[in-house]
Amino acid sequence: MDLKIAARTVAVIAIGAGLTAAISALRDDDAPDADAPSIVRPGGEPDPRRELTRCRDLGAAALEDAACRKAWARSRRRFLQSDKPARPAMPKPERFGAVPTPTEEVPSR
Repeated sequence: MDLKIAARTVAVIAIGAGLTAAISALRDDDAPDADAPSIVRPGGEPDPRRELTRCRDLGAAALEDAACRKAWARSRRRFLQSDKPARPAMPKPERFGAVPTPTEEVPSR
């Protein structure tokens, strides 16, 4: 019985060491990227969150500010995910009980 207990202990220690090595390897991959500088807006565009914050801080004066109106429109488009308005579908005439025109043949019953 002592051999079985020793084997189980060795197995638990090996699994624990393997898990510890895997976790440390995953954490080390993220460390070098954290030091790298990040470019938020490469084109020089202002950060939309900063612009919206500035407009919020302006209060009622933001209603006349063109940059605030543009930022609000961009935020609405992003939130609603609509770059252009969708065209409404034309309703089918049979849905409204439309009478066929005289040139159409009426199916016999």
